[in-house]
Amino acid sequence: MAYNIVTIAGSLRKDSFSLKIANALAKLAPASLKLEVVTLGGISFFNQDIEGAPPADWLAFREKLQKSDGVIFVTPEYNRAIPGVLKNAIDVASRPYGKSSFNGKPVGIVSNSPGPLGGVSAAKTLQNILPGIAGPIMQQPEIYLNAVGDAFDAEGNLTKESLKPVLQAYIDAYAAHVAKHHG
Repeated sequence: MAYNIVTIAGSLRKDSFSLKIANALAKLAPASLKLEVVTLGGISFFNQDIEGAPPADWLAFREKLQKSDGVIFVTPEYNRAIPGVLKNAIDVASRPYGKSSFNGKPVGIVSNSPGPLGGVSAAKTLQNILPGIAGPIMQQPEIYLNAVGDAFDAEGNLTKESLKPVLQAYIDAYAAHVAKHHG
């Protein structure tokens, strides 16, 4: 049996590095994991005024998370933090209070940047936001992917050889993290 993992690409851009990395992780995942890559373009803005009768897109996103066995966040860094669209999705999924759709789900965090710092501030933002609304966050290995601008070909395939073993080690460690928390 494979664990179903929702893999959230935290950027709206059609050719985003986060989406390409999420797809690369899905291809590299061991047989014990089945990664479903999710984009966030269809999730409307969180507004507590409509929480009593949530829109269908909120309900569908929450249900997808609730049925999953874990969550991987793949995020770029915007202005030393996560993109607003990712924070919005987290707000939608973590509500109503006390009923977070992330509860108990083993979490992985992958940040990335075409620049030299690899999105470390975005990853740290998630590490600050998720405790209290999510399950156990994988601590090691940490992964901050820098210089990803030339890592993929025109079709989105991972071509940067130095990145493959890093992603493989991460997804293998995440598989062990999920198994540990579902064992």
